[in-house]
Amino acid sequence: QVQLVESGGGLVQAGGSLRLSCVASGRTFSIYVIGWFCQAPGKERELVAGIRWVGSRTYYADSVKGRFTISRDNVKNTVYLQMNSLKPEDTAVYYCAANSTYTPVVPTTANDYDVWGQGTQVTVSS
Repeated sequence: QVQLVESGGGLVQAGGSLRLSCVASGRTFSIYVIGWFCQAPGKERELVAGIRWVGSRTYYADSVKGRFTISRDNVKNTVYLQMNSLKPEDTAVYYCAANSTYTPVVPTTANDYDVWGQGTQVTVSS
């Protein structure tokens, strides 16, 4: 089994930056993709960015392109989400999730991910 632990959330003013970290442990060799999802109150969980565990393929939601960057350090078993130019509408709980079913692309729906972290709150004030 894979375990995921997020960190790095917090309160930041609009225009500011945060870097989220997702540390994977356990059977990390079974991971194909790590995704970062956000969930605001009353809304569904949606994929913000994703990266293959091996290789360079990434995915970004249109709402974060040019502002967020996802990266990976396989030595540290960690995936980062660098969030710049934050907006109040980015406020949400951010979860990292692992997909362990082979796919050549980055899946975009929550049902395609089978292991989830506990989430970290990001609040952007105006």
